[in-house]
Amino acid sequence: MSTFLYRLGRTAFGRPWLFIAGWVAVLAAVIGAVAINGVNVSSEMKIEGTEAQTVLDRVADELPAASGGQASVVFTVPGGERLDTPERLAVISGTVSDVYDLEKVVNPLDAALGAGEQGGPGTDQEGAPADPPAGSEQGQAPPYQPLVVDGAPVPGVLVSSDGQVALFQFQFTVASTSLTDDDVTSVVEVVERAEQGTGITVLPSDSLKAIEIPVGIGEVIGLAVAALVLVLTLGSLIAAGLPLITALVGVGIGVGGAYALSTAVEMNSATPVLGLMVGLAVGIDYALFVVNRQRRLILDRGLSAQEAAGRAVGTAGSAVFFAGLTVLIALTALTVIGIAMLSTMALVAASTVALAVLIALTLLPALLGLVGERICSDKARSRRRAKVEAESHSVADHWVKGVIRFRWPVVAGVVAILGVMAIPAASMNLGIPTGATANQDTAARQSYEAVSQGFGEGFNGPLLVTAEPTGSTDRVTPELTAKLLAEFQGRDDIVLAAPVGVNEAGDLAVFSVIPTSGPSDEATSDLVKSLREPDNDIAQTNEVELGVTGFTAIGIDMSDKLADVLPLYLAIIIVLSVLILMLVFRSIIVPIKATAGFLLSILATFGATTAVFQWGWLSSLFGFDTGGPLMSFMPIIVTGILYGLAMDYEVFLVSSMREAHIHGQPARQSVVHGFDQASRVVVAAAIIMVAVFSGFIFSHDIMIKQIGFALAAGILIDAFIVRLTLVPALMAVFDERGWWLPRWLDRQLPDLDIEGDKLLTMLNQQAEATDRQSIEVRN
Repeated sequence: MSTFLYRLGRTAFGRPWLFIAGWVAVLAAVIGAVAINGVNVSSEMKIEGTEAQTVLDRVADELPAASGGQASVVFTVPGGERLDTPERLAVISGTVSDVYDLEKVVNPLDAALGAGEQGGPGTDQEGAPADPPAGSEQGQAPPYQPLVVDGAPVPGVLVSSDGQVALFQFQFTVASTSLTDDDVTSVVEVVERAEQGTGITVLPSDSLKAIEIPVGIGEVIGLAVAALVLVLTLGSLIAAGLPLITALVGVGIGVGGAYALSTAVEMNSATPVLGLMVGLAVGIDYALFVVNRQRRLILDRGLSAQEAAGRAVGTAGSAVFFAGLTVLIALTALTVIGIAMLSTMALVAASTVALAVLIALTLLPALLGLVGERICSDKARSRRRAKVEAESHSVADHWVKGVIRFRWPVVAGVVAILGVMAIPAASMNLGIPTGATANQDTAARQSYEAVSQGFGEGFNGPLLVTAEPTGSTDRVTPELTAKLLAEFQGRDDIVLAAPVGVNEAGDLAVFSVIPTSGPSDEATSDLVKSLREPDNDIAQTNEVELGVTGFTAIGIDMSDKLADVLPLYLAIIIVLSVLILMLVFRSIIVPIKATAGFLLSILATFGATTAVFQWGWLSSLFGFDTGGPLMSFMPIIVTGILYGLAMDYEVFLVSSMREAHIHGQPARQSVVHGFDQASRVVVAAAIIMVAVFSGFIFSHDIMIKQIGFALAAGILIDAFIVRLTLVPALMAVFDERGWWLPRWLDRQLPDLDIEGDKLLTMLNQQAEATDRQSIEVRN
């Protein structure tokens, strides 16, 4: 491996324009594809194989008019005022009429759902049926009624009993994923005209927000910090610029390619951003390791820039290759979960990692070829020679010797600290964040609170319930529909039920059910589970099979499915990664120790993430003001990415220790020597990753915010507490046993030559041959 990569590095250094032109051509092709195909991403989360998604798909097939995207708008006025004045009623009525006149909006006056006339424009996660009954089963008038103008109800609009809040729900003719930004913007422009000179405040729901790429100033600041760290680490603006250039090329191709494919593959708006996040971090780090090794070979051994580049790609490049391979395994293994959205996110992120590895091994040495000997200034060369003898007194040297000396207290202390940090993870609540957890100054939060105050919190998360006859009759009759409605509304945990429609065959009825509790409340989850029970009273009495979907149902199913597949996923990545690390380090103890350390760091990471985003600790520091549930699939995504990145640092740090050990140093001395050689660049790489990931914490997208925080916290914990503290302590505890491998297994495993031993032998043989030829020529 090291010999092949050495030759590749020297070739790229010697013929830089060939390699550079190749990568520029790839980047240009990606940019052209994006320009031709356009971009089509959505905020929809589709979880195949779950009951909620099955019900949604069934409704889409059987009742297509009811399966279009849903949206809502809330109209409010200041306290003490009312919406139902003649002037404001006229404005709201005209606004609603204008919305219904838009091309892709269903007009309830001329639309019919299934076999019967439409009973309302449908519901969304913040809406309710348009035409509720005048009272409940108990004979009490509900705290809302249809908005009436000139004696006729305005279709799709409810007004609270105090007249301060009006809720307008409507339906699009196409799915939310098929809506363009222009479609959404046209609705927003129409409804916001109601604010002009009327005193009305218009609050569109989240479904009426144009898709925005969740990247902003935070990411720029993260890159600026990364650039500063590179300059301090490498001591040269030229050297520091190369990792940034190669990382940007990699994410340009990877993320650009994802956008180019978004018109053919369903893609969540967070998918390319995850690729950007991971691609930037690993792209900078991988290039940093190679450039740092080249500079060390030049400054320490006096090699030429080309020879140093070849050896750097052969040695550090080998570590980069296998470190990247562990990340690829961790990400691509996410496809076993069977959720297309998650698989797409994983594959896009994995592609950016693969590109980062390829670019570090090809484009980077080509750029080094353009820079040539300028990669190290004369001043740096002279300064380095003066520091060589003082290196044994460095901070790293003092740190690792102290860790080794007090290895048992260090091990106990790290385990105790990370164990305490992991405590909040025991109360982790997974789900889908709602408007209730949005910042208080956002339209989503204000809309959620206005709906809750005017109509009840359950109106923010209606359920869609299907009923299919299973008894003597195979059709949904009006009598059965009425009976089901009565039984739904007879439950204490349901405030309202309304018919949505019946399919053309007459064997499927769809209802909108409004819970008494909010979409994230445990009571709503209990309602979903109760309705899904095959032997529940409503299903048994009426001989029907009930299906439930909606915001809460989707969250339940997502969490359950991820919990089911998590053990399989962890088993796959751990087994494959342990095998790779066994090949790299030729040791039994090192891979097991590396994995055990990761388990400590991931538990502590989840504890910190729960404390911040669920409990609200330090929330103002991270740009939000209300705690809430963690995204259901955040833990499994973060686990995959962090496992790969943690093994990166394990490879870079411990490979230096192994290199010293196989060159004859005793086990504990090799730990000191390897730590002295690798810790500085590992610290720099970790700080860069933390800076890049932290930039995404301030994204407006809650999923990106949580993932960014978890990755930043995870790298901080794993790199500084586990890899730079626990690892040298444990290596000292195991001493020579840490490098033990059964002889029979040693013979079976291929020698990958990560440390470049074979490469060094080859170079020495070549040097000896050259010397012999020189002597023969002189003689």
